[in-house]
Amino acid sequence: MNVPTSFQDKIINCFGEAGEKWLETLKDNLTGIAESWGLTLESPVTNLSYNYVIHVTDQNNNPYILKMGLPGFDFSNEIRTLRLYNGQGCARLVRADEERGAMLLEKLQPGMMLCTETDEEIVIQTFCHVWKQIRRPLPEDGDFPTVLHWASAFTKYQSNYPENDGPIPNEWVAMAADYLHEIQQTTKEIGLLHGDLHHENILFSNERGWLAIDPKGVGGDPYFDVVSFMINHLFTKPDPEALLKLRVELICELLQFDRERFLKAAVAMSTLYACWSVEDKDPDLDKTFQCAKWFNDLLEEK
Repeated sequence: MNVPTSFQDKIINCFGEAGEKWLETLKDNLTGIAESWGLTLESPVTNLSYNYVIHVTDQNNNPYILKMGLPGFDFSNEIRTLRLYNGQGCARLVRADEERGAMLLEKLQPGMMLCTETDEEIVIQTFCHVWKQIRRPLPEDGDFPTVLHWASAFTKYQSNYPENDGPIPNEWVAMAADYLHEIQQTTKEIGLLHGDLHHENILFSNERGWLAIDPKGVGGDPYFDVVSFMINHLFTKPDPEALLKLRVELICELLQFDRERFLKAAVAMSTLYACWSVEDKDPDLDKTFQCAKWFNDLLEEK
């Protein structure tokens, strides 16, 4: 069983002792799930992050994806989200075991990521299509977190840097928090958001076209569900600022967004991502915060 060291380090850094214990039992848990569900284990995916994801086949040689993660709220929340999407605009959940932290998912073939497309306008159009497909109202009887829960990162950041000596000015964080609350409190409808809809989480299926994977499942204004895409695969391009502006203009046109409202949502979310980057010691912090400043520049242009 191949469990890369980089994956193990990421799990331990994120989950601490619970992550260590989960890694110790991963092989036995994986084998047990495979036996009880009649699966043959093949190879893990190459871009492991916070779950162990492996290619499998069933007894009829049908291919699937098996996803193993730490049991808990976040894992169960993804299962709830996938059940609500029910395969519409998103990869299907075949079966799940919350207690053992296991999901069997539809395998999208060939499964190429949206980042493989080089024409930026086609990329944006495809993103907007998938974004529309997964719009859902937030169930009233659900137990989903909201972006207001995420916004606690703003308060945490400011408490960590009470002398305003952090990499992001506290007054900027306060402005972003105000924008986030403004958008959330004036929304027409609190929707179910994917929460992490970007190029690597949009895959192509020969049978069903472009589909989303790996939803976080969070309640919020739909405008918030665009920002992670906006700032992704930006700094590998010749003129990232110009590309960001193009994405803003095309998305506002294709999704009929109010431009000022959207830019406020973009400032809020990109600053939130930057606060998370500080906490995670992410080397891309400067790039993430730069995107927040570019969004604000566009906002101030009116």
